[in-house]
This record gives sequence, C-alpha cells and structure tokens, in this order.
Amino acid sequence: MTPHLPILRAGERYQSLDVQTLCPVGGGEALAEMSMANAGLIRRDLQSRVHGDAVQALAKLEAREIVRICERAAGLWMEGDLPLGLDSAGRQSADEYVRLLSATTGLPHTLCRANMEKVRQGLAEMEQILAGLTRGLGLELFDRGVVASHGVEVGYYRSARSLGVVLPSNSPGVNTLWMPALPMKVPVVLKPGREDPWTPLRIIAALVEAGLPEEAVSFYPAGHDGAEDILRHCGRGIVFGGDATVKKYAPNPNISTHGTGRSKVLIGEDKIDGWEQYLDCLELSVAANSGRSCINASAVVVPRHGREIAVALAERLARRVPLNTDDPDATLAGFANPAMAEATLAALEQDLAVPGAEDVSVPFRGKEFRVEREGLNYLLPTVVYLDSDAHPLFEKELLFPFATVVEMPPAEMTARIGPTLVATAITDDPAFRQDLMECADIDRLNFGPMPTSKVQWNQPHEGNLFEFLYRRRAIQGLEAAA
Repeated sequence: MTPHLPILRAGERYQSLDVQTLCPVGGGEALAEMSMANAGLIRRDLQSRVHGDAVQALAKLEAREIVRICERAAGLWMEGDLPLGLDSAGRQSADEYVRLLSATTGLPHTLCRANMEKVRQGLAEMEQILAGLTRGLGLELFDRGVVASHGVEVGYYRSARSLGVVLPSNSPGVNTLWMPALPMKVPVVLKPGREDPWTPLRIIAALVEAGLPEEAVSFYPAGHDGAEDILRHCGRGIVFGGDATVKKYAPNPNISTHGTGRSKVLIGEDKIDGWEQYLDCLELSVAANSGRSCINASAVVVPRHGREIAVALAERLARRVPLNTDDPDATLAGFANPAMAEATLAALEQDLAVPGAEDVSVPFRGKEFRVEREGLNYLLPTVVYLDSDAHPLFEKELLFPFATVVEMPPAEMTARIGPTLVATAITDDPAFRQDLMECADIDRLNFGPMPTSKVQWNQPHEGNLFEFLYRRRAIQGLEAAA
C-alpha cells in the first residue's frame, strides 16, 4: 500500500483532498502520496494552533530537557524504525529513508548517509551548538528570560512566536539550521522541498519519539502561495534559494535568506609555492556533498601558479564520475529536475563563451558536460581558469562540483573577492591574516588548509539563529520584585 504523508498541524495529522504523488526521478511506481496545504489552512493554523498550542507545549518543558530530547532523537534518527505517513503504525527504517531520499532527489546513497550524519551531529551536539549561538550564555535563559553574565543579570525576550522555514531539496543537511529553535522554545513551521519531504518528516518523528510535544513542529507541504504565507505570518522566517530569492526577501529583516555562498579558498604568497600539498583541501572544498552546499568553494584565489593549480584540481575532480545511486563509491548527485540541469548547463556555456575563461577540465572530462544515467542528468565536475576576477564566471556558484581559479595579489584579495560565506585562508602572513580578519565580506573564516565544507557546530556559519529569534533588553529591580 502506498503510504500517505500527512500535513502536521501543530500536533494533528491531517489528510487533504489535494495530494501530490511522489515518484522516483528516473521513473517507476509511486513511492508515496503527500497531502498539500492551501494558504487559507496555513493562515488559520498560524493564528491559533501554532501561536497557541505549540507555544504552550514548549513552555512546559525546560530548555535542558529539550536538549536531552534532541540527544535521544539523534540515535533514533540514525538507526530507528520511525513512524511514516498518516497511519502511525507504519514504520520507516534508516535504510528505507535513504532509498526514498535517493529516489526523489538523485542523491547517491553515500551522500544521503553523509547528510544523515550531519543531522545526527546537529541533534547530538545541541548543547554545544546553543553555547556557540549564545556565546556561552546558560540554557536557563530560555526558561527565565534572564541569565547571569559576568556578574550581571542579562535579560532576553523571544522576538517571534514561531519560526517558518521554506526548505530546499538539494541538501538534506540544511535541516540542522532550524533544529536549535526548539530548545529556544520557538515552535517551527516547515514547508518541505518538493523532492525531499522525507528528511524533515523523519527528524520530526525522531524528536516526537524521544519526547518532544507533537505540537512543537508543524509540517505543511504547499505551493508558492503557502510558502509565502509561512514567511509572512510566522514571526521570523528562513528561506533558501538563489540570487532572485535573496533579492526578493533581503529587505525584510524578519526573513533570513540563505542563498549562494560564493565560498572561496585563498592562498597567500608565503604558501603558494607549496600548492600541491593543499590539493586535498581544494578538492573537498569544491566537491564535498557533490558541490550542492553554499559552503562549497566556487573559487580558488592565488597570487600565482593559477593555471597549474586549476589543471591539477581538474584532473582530481574528473575521477568523480556518475555511478549507480547505490554504489558505495558514488560521489556525484544527479539533477532530479532535467530542466534545472539544462538551465545550469546553458548558463555555463554562455559564460564560457566570454573571452578570458579556459575550461581546463576538457582533457580529463571530454567536451561534454552532461551525462545521463539511471534516468538522472549529471553535470560533470568542471574547473575554469580565469584571466581576471572581472569575468562573469568568478561570481557563479553552480549545483555541481564547479570552481574557477584566478590570480591576484594577496594585498588586493579582501577588496576584490566580494561576498564570501566561507573563506579558507592558507597563510601565516600576519598582515594578510589581519586584512582577512577585518574583511566585512567574509562571514566565516578558516585559517589553514581546512576545507570550506567542514562544519564546526559551535561556530555558526551563516547568521546566528539566537540573535535572529531573541532580543536583549535591560532589566532593573528584578531582585526587589522577587
């Protein structure tokens, strides 16, 4: 029997008459039917259930207990048989989750499991994550609204009654970004990506099985109008997308946009002559998670040896070829949507026609970028050597292992690299390091040969969820009032 994935309305499983059928990307029998929520239903629930029942349910728990629930959920998420669908008696194993996720997204099983590990770490290390987000303030902050800091009582209040999240389908690991809202006692409202309802549903199931109130996380598969209402009517919202999405929502301070990262690896004058020893770092920065994350490097910036580095990196990346999705050596993800693969390829070819770009991957990859396998469209890893950072490809970030290599003096890098979510800087030069420390265009800075794709849970890499959901206020006379 085909399972039915319900809407989760702050604790109530709800089956809609409007359903979407989920099928494997390469064709085949239906994997599930999913209820779709209309905008009116979402608006009504946000006004009553989410901003009433869900807030009250979380308020009854101490933040530390919610952290312990997350820790228990980590093991259930990774290994448990968890409820799936409208009938809670139906269970989903971890292997079945991987199979379904791969079938609808094109991710190979290896990357599905790698993203599972990211989510597990996010749940298991929740206390460490909160310490990083709050800069070490105690968990009692979320229970009392005040916390002692350097001998002073500091007050905070929740600036939103809920957090709405419009999720993508390209990388399941991004779900780790909303999970810390729960111990902060902020209900979460999720709109899943079209190809990946499986990840948020399994996380919710693991949390509920571990003891989280069902009201705490709502799940609304919806179209664009439903997504708009989630962002509009939740107190705070998170949305993932490209430059057009960022441009649309960036003026709204209540919505956090997660777009193209344009992350980069920078090599200083003092390290460039030993560039060969950093190829492992370059390869992982570009190709981890099949290049689908905003923390993947889209550019390598060096003072010299640029073309040599580009060719060596291209030769390494060319070993990553399309394999069956269940092959244990698979590292490339196919595109679930053929139109997206076509549009990405067309844009790349148009930019390559602009003078000043050399596709150094051709000798290793061949002239064809695109390969079809098992009904999936793959774009093969590509490295382009640019003669200038003024070339349009220097600003491009694509959803497959793609990077440009460009030369410029280290003294000019911080002024020319542009917005950079993660910068890995390989240098011991004090002056260059200081320039990087003062660069407002860099969000997260790694010193040394650390791949841009490496995540440290106590160091938020794109915004700070605590500062997004809570605001500080002065409190006087608290002891006298008590």
